[in-house]
Amino acid sequence: MIRINLLPHREAKRAQRKREFNFVLVGVLVGAAALWYVGKLYLDERIATQQRRNDVLVAENKKLTEQIDEIKKLKDQTAALLARKQVVETLQVNRGASVKLIDQLVRQLPDGVYLKSVKQTGQKINMVGVAQSNARVSTLMRNLESSPYLQNAELVEIKAVTDRNQRVNEFSLNISLKGPDSVATGKPALPGAAALPPTSRDKVMQAITK
Repeated sequence: MIRINLLPHREAKRAQRKREFNFVLVGVLVGAAALWYVGKLYLDERIATQQRRNDVLVAENKKLTEQIDEIKKLKDQTAALLARKQVVETLQVNRGASVKLIDQLVRQLPDGVYLKSVKQTGQKINMVGVAQSNARVSTLMRNLESSPYLQNAELVEIKAVTDRNQRVNEFSLNISLKGPDSVATGKPALPGAAALPPTSRDKVMQAITK
């Protein structure tokens, strides 16, 4: 018995191909979606990892900044302490130098001369005193020039005045130290300098300490 297929076979094949295409399309879309999701998870993980690294770097940078600030503070404190130490050492040296300078001035004063005031500004020293005569002032200046610590004796002013009902010469002169450490080194004075009696030494000490 012969069977005759009355259904249009072309339409059936077209429908079959369409179903296959739709199936493949769905598979591709699902695969693409899966790849996109996996890629997104990977990128999110990379971003999170990098963010964690950035957070660590920021924290370490903050620590380093704090350490640098602390080191700077320590350096400033050290510099301040060294400056104070230098000031103390300078004061100690100057204190000893002042005593030696006073002793040196006393040794260089000839008889008939006493000082009313002594003022030191850096390496310059101004002396104001009273002498019995101009010759005594000249002797004082020669003695000062012969000192191993002093130089450049310069007479600023000399005038006749009355002191304790006596006519005397009041003078002002400048003298320079030979070097910043000349007095502090403690070199002995030259042997030719004239010394004062104790009463004159007391007058000089009182004038300098005023």
